[in-house]
This record gives sequence, C-alpha cells and structure tokens, in this order.
Amino acid sequence: MTIDTQSQRAEHSPLRRIFGSVFAILQTRLELIGIELAEEKDRLLGVLFLGLDAMMLATMALIALTALVAIAFWDTYRWQSLAGITVVYAIAALVCALKARNGLVNSPIVFEATLAEFEKDREIFRKP
Repeated sequence: MTIDTQSQRAEHSPLRRIFGSVFAILQTRLELIGIELAEEKDRLLGVLFLGLDAMMLATMALIALTALVAIAFWDTYRWQSLAGITVVYAIAALVCALKARNGLVNSPIVFEATLAEFEKDREIFRKP
C-alpha cells in the first residue's frame, strides 16, 4: 500500500509541476495586462483633460476673434466678414477631425507587450 501511494505521488508530481508552471505564467501575464491597462488609462485621461482645456481656450479665443472682426467690419462688409470667419472655422474643424481620425486609425496596439509574451509562451510550449 505504501508503494502504491508513492507511485501515485511520483506520477502526479510532474503533472502538478506543469500545471503549477502554467498557472504561474498565466498569473504573470494577467498582472502584465493589469499594468498595461492602468498605464493606458492614465495616458488617456491626461490626453482627455489636455484636449478639453485646449478646446475651451480655443472656443474663447474664437468668440473673441469673431466679435472683433464683426465690430471692425460692421459698417462696410458685415456679412462678408462673418461668412469668411465661418469658412475659416469650418476648414479648421475639418482639419482637426481628419487629424483625430488619423490618430485613432494609427494608434499603437493595446497590450502589445502582453501579446508578445503570450506568443513567446506559445512558442515554448510548441517545442518538443
């Protein structure tokens, strides 16, 4: 009976080590995902608040510019000056929208380091 239990422990020991290694690898990869997610969240929040600040200040500047041009040309080219400013604003908005779209399309891959580590792990397990 003692021999049977020892042989069962010996048979399960390599299997347990393999499962232990696999779970340790998974735990490490999940921790890496968590770290990358936290870094990405911090980066996005920083960009979001800077973008909101820029939009607020740009809006205030545009309101002041519009009032200044309207007052300056009120007697002579009232509607032409306002139409010109509107066209300039529309072109600037289009340029900003295209740049924002380009930034989203060409953004870096999220979890790139984690995916690379998973690929390394898969290559290790493929080797005989």
